[in-house]
Amino acid sequence: MQSAEIFAGCGGLALGMSRAGFRHLHMAEFDQDAVATVLHNKAKGVEHVRDWPMGLQDVRDINWKALTSLDLVSGGPPCQPFGIGGKKHGQDDHRDMWPEAIRAVREAKPRSFLFENVRNIAGPRFRPYLEWIISHLERPGLVRKSDESHAEHRARLMSSRGRKDFNVVWQIVNAADFGAAQIRHRVLIFGIRSDLGVVPAPMTPTHSRDRLLWEQHITGEYWTRHGLTADRVPILLKDRRRVEQLKRTDVEPTGAPWATLRDALRGLGEPNGKRNHVLQVGARVYPGHTGSPLDLPAKALKAGDHGVPGGENMMVRDDGSVRYFTTREAARLVGLPDDYEFPRSWTESMRQLGNAVPAPLGAAAGGWLAEQLNGGNASGGLASARRAA
Repeated sequence: MQSAEIFAGCGGLALGMSRAGFRHLHMAEFDQDAVATVLHNKAKGVEHVRDWPMGLQDVRDINWKALTSLDLVSGGPPCQPFGIGGKKHGQDDHRDMWPEAIRAVREAKPRSFLFENVRNIAGPRFRPYLEWIISHLERPGLVRKSDESHAEHRARLMSSRGRKDFNVVWQIVNAADFGAAQIRHRVLIFGIRSDLGVVPAPMTPTHSRDRLLWEQHITGEYWTRHGLTADRVPILLKDRRRVEQLKRTDVEPTGAPWATLRDALRGLGEPNGKRNHVLQVGARVYPGHTGSPLDLPAKALKAGDHGVPGGENMMVRDDGSVRYFTTREAARLVGLPDDYEFPRSWTESMRQLGNAVPAPLGAAAGGWLAEQLNGGNASGGLASARRAA
């Protein structure tokens, strides 16, 4: 299936979509350092990446009318206008690129689209704008007038009696629920062209905290897998209560367990100075920055808009000490292969990784969408995506 990826960053979502069976005919990113990272790995011949037509390009310059045979348009419009840590100017921020994402859908008329953004865009402050985005994606041909507010435009979109051009569904997901070793909440927006007769349903999680607790504190198989004993790790009060509930019901949770930080870093060892696995000194605990325990998914990687990237981008080791994640470790948390390298500094690399969509989430979303487009047949992209995740 043929696709175009915009706002590609360092390639997390793009890699997930590639693993799900999508072939990118066009890729665009405005950030020079992120493009340099992708091109570095393209030159190295990294699987999937070697075939990417990545280019440094402003999405506003793309001629979408030349890309009219697409099965998918995907990407993550810049989240800074809507993030918790930013100035929260939303649609009034010059970095808001949602109108460009909608233009891509309007002009390319793909069979489907997938866009992602921060969870905060679904919060009270920006919810009306999210509702405008959804309504406009349903009818991208009804363009907003120059003297029309978003609210007025949304009312006009909602009152339109014509058939929707796209069936759209959105949901808030946790990347850990789809195989990423990272707690990362995102809003996903899926759309399928209405003439295909498919009404998309929300994705169903494949991994769970309950299954992890079951394997850690009931069967003990998690500790056996890592050559450890369960009594060496304290159980949190909220987890203790849930474990007692699971014991009382005695119903084994289905699906896979959340992937933990210990799972993700298995076999990597301590920093050795090679292939981005370089120790960064100076990590310390302070209020609001306590690091990630090894036996849970990592906390969401931070892009570092405020000071050192990753005051929270650090692990809590078995002896209670903390240290920063190396670039290689952070790349594993994003689901990138070990031959995927970052040629820039640790600070710049962590910024890119903090902005990246975890590849397992991208693979799950891409596989789910491929299944919808294939009429429920999971034998293609979805099956390969599940294996990669």
